[in-house]
Amino acid sequence: MVDSTQLAESKSIHRETGKTFYYATRLLPERVRHPTYVLYAFFRVADEVVDDPDGSSPAEQHEQLIEIRDAALGREPTDDPVLAAFSEVRDRYGIPDEEIVQFIDAMRTDIEKSRYETYDELEAYMRGSAAAVGVMMTIIMDADDADSAIPKARRLGEAFQLTNFLRDVGEDIADRDRIYLPEATLEACGAAPADIERRRFTAEIGAAVEREMKRAEGLYREGVSGIKYLPVDCQLPVLTAAILYADHHRLIRQLDYDTITETPSIGTVRKLVLVAKTRWYWAWNKDPEAVFAKVSEIPMVEDGPTPRSHPDDPLPMG
Repeated sequence: MVDSTQLAESKSIHRETGKTFYYATRLLPERVRHPTYVLYAFFRVADEVVDDPDGSSPAEQHEQLIEIRDAALGREPTDDPVLAAFSEVRDRYGIPDEEIVQFIDAMRTDIEKSRYETYDELEAYMRGSAAAVGVMMTIIMDADDADSAIPKARRLGEAFQLTNFLRDVGEDIADRDRIYLPEATLEACGAAPADIERRRFTAEIGAAVEREMKRAEGLYREGVSGIKYLPVDCQLPVLTAAILYADHHRLIRQLDYDTITETPSIGTVRKLVLVAKTRWYWAWNKDPEAVFAKVSEIPMVEDGPTPRSHPDDPLPMG
């Protein structure tokens, strides 16, 4: 049983390091909200090993991640409150060991790999770093039709992460010497990786960001279409998370796709407005795709017009 100290530590990590997702998590029923705090804290503990190595060598980072993996899987005892709590959550909900191993392996990839030749390579990385997260969340929610829900949850997890990559192009190169824009996309748009390394924005880099953003929007469309398979009390929170993450695309467009010299951030007021609008439309219609189309600015049809909404324009009942 996860104790109050472990839960408080996990919640604190989530609140401080995952502000966008935290807003949506607060809408989850307690039965899902509490283990979600633990899941997110576990992800951050592992992620910090590679994002903030604090002088650790690559070999030491690998060793730390193996220790985290073994503690999470219950193979080794641990005094870390987050890892101990996660191990209990894993056991209680039956999270497959494979998902945890894939997640840790993705973190280990970040130690050695900083460039991706193709989107297929990047997608393989995201299978562990993002899609595995979606799978674990779906298991905790206890979806009735898991076979339908889990593939869509993987796509939504990938959409969230791809949005993060597009938002943080400048920060990732400056702080971690990583470029997550596939080299094939950069080449197709005539963009030079050297310009990213110098944090010099060009129209060609903007075109590459735009191209990958459209790919991410396809992932949102697919992911949101699976929210209906989740338990009723979890659908609104997951939809809200999708709308909050997707709102970064609006900011990226406002910057003319320049996330090299600037990093877009959604303000607190904007988040509260989006949460309120999502809940308002949800009261009229429990169709996740319809609400996403109304509140987000991501077209639900590829290359279609960006949907606009007005707070006094209710959805049809259905």
